[in-house]
Amino acid sequence: MTAARGRTGRPPLTEERRAEIRLDIARAAVDLFVAQGVAATTGEQIGQAVGVSARTVWRYFPSKESCVRPLFSAGIDLIAGCLRRWAPGRPLEEVLDRELLADDRLLAGPERVTVGALVRLTRTEPGLRAVWLQTYDEAEPAFARALADRAGLPAGDLRPAIQAAMFNAALRAAVEHYAWRTADPRTDAATARTELAATLRAALAVASQGLT
Repeated sequence: MTAARGRTGRPPLTEERRAEIRLDIARAAVDLFVAQGVAATTGEQIGQAVGVSARTVWRYFPSKESCVRPLFSAGIDLIAGCLRRWAPGRPLEEVLDRELLADDRLLAGPERVTVGALVRLTRTEPGLRAVWLQTYDEAEPAFARALADRAGLPAGDLRPAIQAAMFNAALRAAVEHYAWRTADPRTDAATARTELAATLRAALAVASQGLT
């Protein structure tokens, strides 16, 4: 009787490892876009920078412009969580300072520098601009659900939908404002971090005026 053969080959990737690969591809794509432009960058070059094949790049992303999506969307869940935990009658700045602005995933490390350069590219690269705007379109329902939960309203209520649109527009304006102001390569990391934190706080404070 022949023993059953076990499964051979590499074990399947975990979701955490998949997310790491997506982020590595995103960083590599931005570095290449900044260095040589989007048109001159190929999937093969992006893959080589990460140590994977072009086929792997296309397995994760449908186009080279979409490779940057993980960097654009990194803060959506964090911000939605802050809005959900924003205590009625308290200033939004409290939860921002406690959670969002202290989270290294948004304001520290290579993503902060990379996203600034990436957002600046959206001025001249229509494909990247489309991905940038689409990311905010996808963020708005997440913000609306968080604000509805906070207020104890049904998910389809109009009020949180309008409030989410306000927050969404404020965040996009804040990040773009930050990107334009930190274009100087001489800006040190600490200064850039402080400016981004202050810009996000100011924008969200303006959007939250009149909300209780």
